[in-house]
Amino acid sequence: MTAPPETDRALSGIRVLDLSRILAGPYCTMILGDLGAEVIKVERPGTGDDTRTWGPPFAGGESAYYLCCNRNKKSITVDLKNPRGVELIREFAKVSDVLVENFTPGLMKRFGLDYESLRRINPRLVYCSITAYGQDGPYRDRPGYDMVLSAVGGLMWITGERGGEPVKVGVAITDVVTGVYASGSIMASLFWRERSGRGQYIDVSLLDAQVSCLANIASNYLVSGQEAQRWGTQHESIVPYQVFPTKDRPIAIGVANQRIWKRFCELVGKEEWLTDPRFETNPKRVENREVLIPLVAEVMKKKACDDWVASFVKAAIPCGPVNTMESLFADPQVLHRRMLAEIPHPTIHSLRLAGIPIKCSETPGVISLPPPLVGEHTDEILADVLGYGPEKIEELRERRVV
Repeated sequence: MTAPPETDRALSGIRVLDLSRILAGPYCTMILGDLGAEVIKVERPGTGDDTRTWGPPFAGGESAYYLCCNRNKKSITVDLKNPRGVELIREFAKVSDVLVENFTPGLMKRFGLDYESLRRINPRLVYCSITAYGQDGPYRDRPGYDMVLSAVGGLMWITGERGGEPVKVGVAITDVVTGVYASGSIMASLFWRERSGRGQYIDVSLLDAQVSCLANIASNYLVSGQEAQRWGTQHESIVPYQVFPTKDRPIAIGVANQRIWKRFCELVGKEEWLTDPRFETNPKRVENREVLIPLVAEVMKKKACDDWVASFVKAAIPCGPVNTMESLFADPQVLHRRMLAEIPHPTIHSLRLAGIPIKCSETPGVISLPPPLVGEHTDEILADVLGYGPEKIEELRERRVV
């Protein structure tokens, strides 16, 4: 698909002032940048975003962690401890559409950069605050990272092997989901602004986002009062629905209805399971999982994973290998869907990143800028956005404002 001109992208003309760091905020602003927004990433002079040091691995002096969520942005360094730096942010906020920050509650107010202060100079500003626990409540002032919020938010309680200890998900999914919620809220607010002419304040927290993502697990408890358990790769309400070992590597199988169960039994040569009263319905299979799962596991060990996948796909049985990163980014479907991107970078010859998951027919997402070096675009942004000349920019440097 040919990329649209920058002026035709979904969020063309939207300027985002990004004062966030780590993952949830930068992930949010990356999504906005992928869809065409101009994102100005404001960083601390010298050190920049905390994640720039979160490694190894590093490439071209940049951490892989930082690179994963900061494409399609330009970086400027501003010292917020300097009153002139605060004034600079106010100037940027006056000509921006969106501001995203993830400082602890109350800090932006001490700087005079809170929503109430900035809406007086820009009533159309959409201002999004991302915090651990939200802007109010008894935990308001507590700091928090993804791992902590996955524990407090119930995710860790349901993650891990049956009978084992709680574990965290392999990726900072609470941060990622919060970033997705924040980006959606911002876009909805921009749409509302078109009707009302006014911006608004958005309060997004990792805790709220995590609780909302408990989905059916939360519903199961709220409906029945029965405490949730850890199930490993198994499913609480569907059997068989899990990962099984094969002759070589593991396979995931989802037998989610009676039609699939029939095809599954016939394909693995176990038609007698169809008439076994212990397995004839899904509720019966759930009730007798301790009997059925070892029987299925024994069958699955008889063939290699790819052989099972080929047979199951023909029979329309949901399945797939448990991919490593190597096999994932060699997968023909992943490559076909352009989920592996390769772009030039100033210090990395060729930077490979996960691609853009949003596929829009008229305004597809585009990676037009690599993750920036710290402060890489300071002079350009001051000149293009605020109209500062070389002498004024040099003065800011001499005063260590930027």
